[in-house]
Amino acid sequence: MQHKIGSQQRPLHIAIIGSGPSGFYAAEGLFRQQEFHVEVDMFDRLPTPYGLVRAGVAPDHQLIKSVTKIYERIALRPEFRFWGNVELGKHVTKAEMLERFDAVIYAVGAQVDRGLGIPGVNFLGSYSATEFIGWYNGHPDYENMKFDFSAKKVAVIGMGNVAIDIARILSKTPEELSVTDIPDHVLDQLHRSQIEDIYLFARRGPMQVAFTPPEAKELTELEITVPVVDPAELKLEYFSEKILEKSQERRVMQLLEFLDTISKNDPASKPRRIHFCFRRSPQEIYGNKGVVCGLKIAQNELFEDESGALKSRETDVLEELDVQLVFRCIGYKVDPLPDVPFDAARGTIANIGGRVVDVDSQKPCPQEYVTGWAKRGPTGVIGTNKPDAQETVGFLLKDNRNREAEAKHQSQEEIVTELLQARQVPFVPFEEWKILDQLELAEGERKQKPREKVTTVEEMLRIIQEKKAEESYSEP
Repeated sequence: MQHKIGSQQRPLHIAIIGSGPSGFYAAEGLFRQQEFHVEVDMFDRLPTPYGLVRAGVAPDHQLIKSVTKIYERIALRPEFRFWGNVELGKHVTKAEMLERFDAVIYAVGAQVDRGLGIPGVNFLGSYSATEFIGWYNGHPDYENMKFDFSAKKVAVIGMGNVAIDIARILSKTPEELSVTDIPDHVLDQLHRSQIEDIYLFARRGPMQVAFTPPEAKELTELEITVPVVDPAELKLEYFSEKILEKSQERRVMQLLEFLDTISKNDPASKPRRIHFCFRRSPQEIYGNKGVVCGLKIAQNELFEDESGALKSRETDVLEELDVQLVFRCIGYKVDPLPDVPFDAARGTIANIGGRVVDVDSQKPCPQEYVTGWAKRGPTGVIGTNKPDAQETVGFLLKDNRNREAEAKHQSQEEIVTELLQARQVPFVPFEEWKILDQLELAEGERKQKPREKVTTVEEMLRIIQEKKAEESYSEP
């Protein structure tokens, strides 16, 4: 017997690939609408949920991380199931997901750094933002990385919030960092830091910086580090001044005020310095026996193109800077998923408004949707994912209106469990993640920090299995 999809007899079954903010906001949007009965199954390749809130938000930004309380309320709904430690393309295929669900939403973020494309980029001592941020946040993919913090001078290529986060973490004392959720093995390495100067490089001028006023304010509160900028760097071009006079954008005005204030700072007032350097493009990373030892930089000039847009171009004026570490923070792109259309030009899953489309024909791919950075590119803050997800969910619901199907003989939980057990996948449901969560929180409390993260998948699974065995043994 046929039932309307989304009816009580035949709920709308949605798979969400990825458990970061964009995935949870998509789940929230599905649960808040009143037209359909919906069940959501969320998959993540790690045993832990919350994506970049856990592994990307800076450890000293605990207030931002508290958004996971909202996500947990969503996860505890009876219509929601979490399947951790399950990877699309490795444990399950796209075809298997589409066969078992009425629609799939890709919420995988943008996991890969954009290439810098200069000589020496792969020397030891040159790292992507993803590598460093993943390491200091305890992401299992980067647990074994080592950094040489005997370096005196460090270059950070880029001047968005990610670059500011990296500079701030490098600038803090062991005492400042010990009250965050940075893992102990990371703290051990950072404690040995001998860094004295951190250089932040922006391709354009001070009016075009991408970081935000709250991030700027934090740099003025560091214990042993002073932010500085040469006043000459802050002089605006004629057309920049015209734009500023016309817009008076509050964020820009606040940042220009911040830069003007720190231009008066004494570089010798503290042991460490963060230098803001504008209108610069890296040309080459120098190496000695494959290890970073310097950076060649071109000075840029800004100009207006025919449309009136502000652009930058390199000049023949070159500088060389003696640095021993380079961090590349120039943006992200999606790591293509198996068999999922990829827009190489935008670095996203190919889509129109959240509907996945064929790259060549631009026609929608039935049952496939995307949200978050994988949809729009790496822009916005955590909250930006909410309206973005609502748009995607709106199209999904519209496309599934008036569809019919027979009621399933098994529950959706049984269907997915059967598939994963046949593959011998040690999947982690949400209640088992909570075992790990409680252990991390308890260990953090013992050390007077927010949590002490477990940083390898093997250890996560071992802890969960031991706790389950212990509880099973204690049952009468």
